[in-house]
Amino acid sequence: MVKAIRINRVGGPEVMELVEVDLPPPGPGEVRMRHEAIGLNYIDVYHRTGLYPQPMPGALGVEGAGVVEELGEGVTGLQVGDRVAYGGRPLGAYSEARNIPASQLLVLPKQIEFDTAAAMMLQGLTVQYLFHRTVPLKAGDTILFHAAAGGVGLIACQWARVMGVNLIGTVGSAEKAALAIENGASHVINYNTENFTERVKELTGGKGVSAVYDSIGKDTFIGSLDCLQPLGTMVSFGNASGPVPPFSLTELASRGSLFITRPSLMAYTAKREDLEAMARSLFGVVSSGEVKIDIRQRYALADVQQAHRDLEARKTTGSTILLP
Repeated sequence: MVKAIRINRVGGPEVMELVEVDLPPPGPGEVRMRHEAIGLNYIDVYHRTGLYPQPMPGALGVEGAGVVEELGEGVTGLQVGDRVAYGGRPLGAYSEARNIPASQLLVLPKQIEFDTAAAMMLQGLTVQYLFHRTVPLKAGDTILFHAAAGGVGLIACQWARVMGVNLIGTVGSAEKAALAIENGASHVINYNTENFTERVKELTGGKGVSAVYDSIGKDTFIGSLDCLQPLGTMVSFGNASGPVPPFSLTELASRGSLFITRPSLMAYTAKREDLEAMARSLFGVVSSGEVKIDIRQRYALADVQQAHRDLEARKTTGSTILLP
């Protein structure tokens, strides 16, 4: 028996229950791993609330790091005792131990600790594909990145600095603004005291940015479109304020033939060779110290309800992990 978080219905943080579950031997192609640390991400809220539906009763969590305890039939490339991490489906990271497809696991470099790995896999791989594949950035580009002081945001600020990209970030407080600047943002806009669209136009001399990376959704969508220069790209990769409502494609045409995409990490990592290449890129910048993973909150797995409350109230900055 292992302890794990389960939900029997969608809803608020109170639907998450810490229970004991049977963990059978790993099946063919699977690995049993013991978690040392678990990542907390906003996508967990989407699964909990039903925005991203799943069968009930359900599990939660898409990111973790730990040790291989047992190999299922046909598993190659891994050994019992290997230090591993993952970021992606299937759900079930909120647990002391789990069975997971071996194809999802990546062996950790020795210099990357479990806590760091659990805090960086989903968020770091997200920044990797956003900056290198969704809109391949180059030195001198100017972009807008919402929620720049969050877990994904702080990694993005640092990675943009490494690439020579001018990142304009939005945040909700002076403290978060200072944090984003410290991590490499070129400029920061406090959306509670400034109109971010007008400020972006000021900062770019009226030109606008080449790309907007928006994980906020409903509250920032139209304003984000107005920040783009003609032929710019809107990258909508989250819905923290709610899903983007339906809109007319003429909204893109009238602003200068804009592009728009709604990417997901799961699509970009569907091929094992792509997952491995992206991980090498992420492991490289973290191992070198060019990108540091800033873990600012740690909660016991048993306190996951409070962790979700704090996340949804935007009380967290940087990365957050759960400890089983």
